Order: sequence, then structure tokens, then C-alpha cells
Amino acid sequence: MKSRELPVVVIGAGAAGIMAAIFAAETGAPVLLLERTKDGGRKILISGGGRCNVLPSQMEPSQYVTASSPNTLRRILRSWPLREQRHFFESEIGLRLELEPETGKLFPVSNRARDVRDRLLEVARGRGARIRFEALVSGLEPPSGPAPWRVRLEGVEAIEAAAVVLATGGLSVPKTGSDGVGLRIARGLGHTLHETYPALTPLTAEPPRHAELAGVSLSVTLEAPLGKGRRFTTEGGFLFTHRGYSGPSVLNISHLAVRSRLAGGPRQPILVRWTDLDADGWEREMHNSRGTIGPLVRRRLPDRLAEALLAEAGVPADRPLGQLRRDERSRLLETLSAYSLPWTGDEGYKKAEVTGGGVALGEVNPGTLESRLHPGLFLCGEILDAFGPIGGYNFLWAWCTGRAAGTGAGRRVTAL
Repeated sequence: MKSRELPVVVIGAGAAGIMAAIFAAETGAPVLLLERTKDGGRKILISGGGRCNVLPSQMEPSQYVTASSPNTLRRILRSWPLREQRHFFESEIGLRLELEPETGKLFPVSNRARDVRDRLLEVARGRGARIRFEALVSGLEPPSGPAPWRVRLEGVEAIEAAAVVLATGGLSVPKTGSDGVGLRIARGLGHTLHETYPALTPLTAEPPRHAELAGVSLSVTLEAPLGKGRRFTTEGGFLFTHRGYSGPSVLNISHLAVRSRLAGGPRQPILVRWTDLDADGWEREMHNSRGTIGPLVRRRLPDRLAEALLAEAGVPADRPLGQLRRDERSRLLETLSAYSLPWTGDEGYKKAEVTGGGVALGEVNPGTLESRLHPGLFLCGEILDAFGPIGGYNFLWAWCTGRAAGTGAGRRVTAL
């Protein structure tokens, strides 16, 4: 069979893989999308509490984390700007999005993640892509001379391909089908993998110091000192769990905690400001208020949390404000505005939203995401060394990189 008659084989029908199949098919190339599960797009289905936050309403490349070149990351993200992605969903495939003002997330108006997954698969099929479910890829053989790519499958004959798109995801939420096969394939083909780790994952505490606060939630500011005057800051929801801490703010800072644990060095300090008041703001509140300290703190914080923080600071709730000793005031101000979160571990890949690390961005062409080591191999999505915060940013990365890889692969095949 001639190379131009062989398909672009896309491995993985997650967000990036489905998008790659759509855009590879749009070039006129034959496309075969392989998926290990029976239906595909399982992370789409569970995202946003089953609603799927398709995109953020705003985006800056600086919000993403990578161990690769930030400049390469920016070039990839700017290849398909946010406004064009929204236009694609709303105008090209008819999936209207609606802004949730309090979070800045864009959801489908139906609030059904299944509608997103099903519509994308429908568009892929409509553009000519064939989809094969329950296809377990075990390996990938690069071309040798005139021979094409060979995609090895468990239990069946290998598939020949003119080009291959690796969109297999990482290691997060393994129940969705993320088993790391693509990372192993990329490493086996000689690609550099920056160390992988669970990112956007809840933190734990052993012993669970705040288990009695499980279910208490509020909006906080978290800060992690990074040395040399640098600091990482994130704001948003914070949730006490039976095992530790979760919520968007915790997930967004968790990669620093995880990496410090894996490095075996000092535990990454994470400081919590429980309200919009810093230490000076609380000082003014105490100076301008009357009565006892308990009611003042409870006005700003959930009752159970207020009581726990007062106890940890060693300040009786019935202490009159005018009678606070200097040491009590100092401990309380630190507890309320720069509380050291007592985390000891994390929930790992089982509950991680994404995988940190992955294939070095310098080893792909930022315009097409074609491998610089193996022409005809394209990589996209979570397998690459980049991730963003909670709120649709990782879908934006998946859509953007899937489009670039699919278009690049399709054009390569149609040009043969």
C-alpha cells in the first residue's frame, strides 16, 4: 500500500486525541482513532462534576507549569488562541458555551459533559475518521527504510500508518484509561521525559489534624515561598477533607508540595490567609472592635474553623479584645493570615487532575508538534511537559495541541 493511502493513526480518544482526529481528517487524510476503553473521552465525562468546563474565559501562558522552555510553551498556546477555540466549539460544531461568572469557567449550556464528548466524536466521524474502541496499543515501531510506522496491538495484527499521533494522556485518574503507555513509548523512542508526578491533587495530613473540620469550605489565599524573593500565590476554594485538604486553591499549589516530597528535601511550606485580611487588616479589625475575640473571628470565618484556629493560637474565645496579651495577639495574627498548612503527603495519581512533567517541549516542533527525533510522529495533550491550573486550562491545552498535531500529521500524509 502506498504511504498516502495509509492512515494517520491517532492513539488515544481523550480530549487531545479526538481533536487531533478531527483536524487530521479535515486535511483529507485517512484517519484511524484507537482507544483502549469502550467509549473514550472519560476525563471529559468526569470533569467539572459531570458538567465539563470546556474552556476558561481568560488565559495567560504564565499560568502554565513546565520544566521546558517557557517560550516554546507560549508559542504552542498561541497557535490556537482562546477566542478561536471558543468560536470552534460554538460556531463550527454547534456546542454553545455559557460563562459561569463566579468561577470564570465556560460550560456547555446543557451542563452535560456527555454532550461535549459525544459531539466531538460525532464531528470526528463526520469528517471521515474511523474510531476503534477497546484497542490496546502495546508498542510502536518507527519506519525502517520504505517501511511505514507499525502500531502494535495486543492480540491482533499490527496496523501500518503513514503518521502517528500519540495522545495517550499521562498517569492521572488511571480508572479513565490513563496507564502511561504513551510515556513508555516516547521514552523507548529516545525522547527525553522530564520527571512525571501527580499534579492538581489533594494534599493529606498524617495524622489528619483537621479531620473534625471535614466538609468546611471557604475561599482562601495560599502562598508558597520559592526562595530568592519569589513566591507562588493562588486564590480560590479550600475544602477540609477527612484525610487533609482539597479545593481549587490546594490543587493549584499541590505540584510544589508533591515535587518537594519526591525530591526528599524539606517539606514545601504552604501558608494560608483564611480571609481577605492580612495581618495589618486583622490588627485594624481588633483595634476598631469591641467585645471578645471569638465573635470577631466568627464574623469572618465558618464557626468550626474559627474555634479551631483560636484553639491552635492558644487564645480563649471569650478573651476581651482589650485584654489580649502581646504574645496572644502575635500568635493569632499569624494563625489568621499566614497559617502553616500541616500537610504531609498527597493523594497521588488516583485523584490527580493531570500529570506533571512529560516529553520535553524542545523535542517537538512548536507549530506542528512533530517529533524532532522521529519525523511522522506527533505528540499532544497530557503526554507533553505542561499543565495549567484548575478551570478549563488543561482542556485548552488538549484542544490546542490536539489541533496542531492532527493538522500537522494530516498535512504530512496528504503531501506524500
